[in-house]
Amino acid sequence: MTAYNAPEWSDLFVASAGASAALTGAVFVVVSINIERILKFPGLPERALQTPLLLLSVLLVSIIGLIPGQGQVALGAELLVVGLAFATALQVLLKRGQPEGGERLSWYIPHQAVVLTGTLPLVIGGASLMADAGGGLYWIAAGIIFAITGAVANAWVLLVEILR
Repeated sequence: MTAYNAPEWSDLFVASAGASAALTGAVFVVVSINIERILKFPGLPERALQTPLLLLSVLLVSIIGLIPGQGQVALGAELLVVGLAFATALQVLLKRGQPEGGERLSWYIPHQAVVLTGTLPLVIGGASLMADAGGGLYWIAAGIIFAITGAVANAWVLLVEILR
């Protein structure tokens, strides 16, 4: 079945590895261009770090998906661990970058959405592969798409919105 057969997804993994690596380089350029401004805004340095971490998660997931000869359970476990590790790291950065004075929903909800949509599907996909039920690699594809989308949105803020 396609949802649980990693070799059938190799084109997606190759494409997403290349795209995420290129975008990570672009993010470092964006951050270096606006580093002084980024450092002046509370929470923005953490967001600047979240951006390449989202892309790095895509890169690692893609590389893991391309490892030949590994079983479905091993692949699922690896993806689950990567998803949990990045979800945890990004949650810590989200908490550290939170504005003083408590949670402001207008700030917190969109930032949390970027983190969760970019990492939770990786966790679900890894568990699904291990269980051989529930959608498998389709969850991983969703995580890849949402992580790249969230990283590009963050990069836009770091490059353009910061200048307003």
